[in-house]
Amino acid sequence: MPKAKTKALLQVEPSPALRAKAMEVYERLVQLHGAMPLVPRREPMHELISTMLSHRTNGRNEDLAYARMWQRFGSWEAIRDAPLEELTEALTPANFSGAKALNIQATLRRIIEARGEASIDFLRELSTDEAMAWLVALPGVGVKTATLTLLFCFHKIVIPVDTHLHRVDGRIGLIGPKDSAVVAHDILLSLLPADPYVLFNFHIANLRHGQKICVWGTPRCERCPLTDICDWYQQNRASSDNRASIRSHDKS
Repeated sequence: MPKAKTKALLQVEPSPALRAKAMEVYERLVQLHGAMPLVPRREPMHELISTMLSHRTNGRNEDLAYARMWQRFGSWEAIRDAPLEELTEALTPANFSGAKALNIQATLRRIIEARGEASIDFLRELSTDEAMAWLVALPGVGVKTATLTLLFCFHKIVIPVDTHLHRVDGRIGLIGPKDSAVVAHDILLSLLPADPYVLFNFHIANLRHGQKICVWGTPRCERCPLTDICDWYQQNRASSDNRASIRSHDKS
């Protein structure tokens, strides 16, 4: 597996100021949204396949598709061997169920052929780079799915970059708006401590912030604790908000 698929080379070492900004973002967002213990929520195969289902699909439909699949077929081997049409139908709560059914079956075949069982527990013993390369070589498994599985289940030093995290940290100015998920992953790893707990809660806090406050379209900056260090706010909102505040003060 070429390393370039899972790791981008940073051209410039991040400045101490940018590292300090990343930690300030972490501390403020965790204070706002709360910290969570880093305890696996699912066994590794469940996490891997559910994350594959989650692409362009909300959490409720992801869970429903997984439950329908498991209730109908009952084992990884049965899912691997199911008629494609039947598996696709079971996965219909998830978007792109046909493509996901193909990838899930191909991934299960690859894992079972390589390991003799439907288990990825062995990834715990591999280095982070080796585990990443192994996962992204599976059909339908990209960097986000691989990093989420490795961080959530095995506490590897990675950080999942989903659309919410990419939007929030792009607006704040920790990553560039056009940086790929691979590049964003490596930049954020260079800015944050190599601590799975910090990386996990940075991911969760950014996810919640992107869902509730720094939403797509028009962000709810009036509810955000980061406006004083947010590039997007300073460029797009600060001057108008200051003028509105001055007018309000003058009237009073």
